Amino acid sequence: MTFLTTAVLSVSLTAVPIPMAAAPQTTCTVKNDLLDEISGLAADGDGYVVVNDGADDPNGRKIFFLNRKCKVTDKVSYPSQPRDTEDLARGADGTIWVGDIGDNSRVRETIGVWRLKPGGKSPTLFRMSYPDGAHDAEALLVGSDGVPIMVTKDPLTAGVYVPAGPLTADGTTPLRRAGDFTIPITATSNPYGFKGRLVVTGGAVSADGRRIALRTYADAFEFDVPEGQTDAEGLVKTISGGTARTVALPDEPQGESIAYSADGSALLTISEMADGLKKVDLLSHPLDGVPAAAQVTTEPTKAAKAAPASNNRELPTGALIAGGALAIAAGLIGLVIARLRRRR
Repeated sequence: MTFLTTAVLSVSLTAVPIPMAAAPQTTCTVKNDLLDEISGLAADGDGYVVVNDGADDPNGRKIFFLNRKCKVTDKVSYPSQPRDTEDLARGADGTIWVGDIGDNSRVRETIGVWRLKPGGKSPTLFRMSYPDGAHDAEALLVGSDGVPIMVTKDPLTAGVYVPAGPLTADGTTPLRRAGDFTIPITATSNPYGFKGRLVVTGGAVSADGRRIALRTYADAFEFDVPEGQTDAEGLVKTISGGTARTVALPDEPQGESIAYSADGSALLTISEMADGLKKVDLLSHPLDGVPAAAQVTTEPTKAAKAAPASNNRELPTGALIAGGALAIAAGLIGLVIARLRRRR
């Protein structure tokens, strides 16, 4: 047994058990073939807005508006082809932001966000560039000041980036690394095993700006935002230095998206149509009565139970390529060493 394997087992076995909570409720069911890779989700009035994860079909490369029954009621096309849309956020003023931030191979010189104003017919692209080389990212947040925040898919410690200046449609805005999010270690079941607990796949801010959620393939981590700190700077400060409560998610086949319900009473999640699924449920995870320090979990979804056993599946992205694997090894070794030192 290698030291790295020992480290993985040590961390996994010492993860704190999470008590059970009420099962999530099915809000509606998506049965549309054009929505087979939903990676971005937001509540919008009495319906929802979704985007696909870099859809192969051009008809799927749109911003889709759904009613409360998960039926498509409208769709907006991009003026040019997006590269890899991964998340979606709704600003306090109703503006829709789409994070064109995916980069599995880490080769993009620029990433982008698409901004669709309320009632708009075509989104505007704003390009941005990282200060420290390419990153893959799947989580987009937007502050009350309309400033986007990107959270990378780097394992164990995700980078938190914001624009270093105003966005412009005529050029590229440099980003700056404003903070980090250290992903708590859990033992929550998910299709990708231990690896699925190490990377951020989506993010959301409640309509009032007072709560933030970041998710992995296994869990959601929810933060309370201090009053008066709902702008991008305040959200970054909360993510980097705040204490999150853990909501273990229900073993979705390939769950990447997360949102708050319009009234903020629940977290919403939906899976991509992995493993040949022809429909997926949009799930509501009630938050009523969950104390600030609580950790809650739920049972696997029906779709997850029906899907083929795949606890050792490879992640559907390049998150754990050589550089990521080294980061995991270093992080795990550091955790084990820290624990050994505390025992002395």
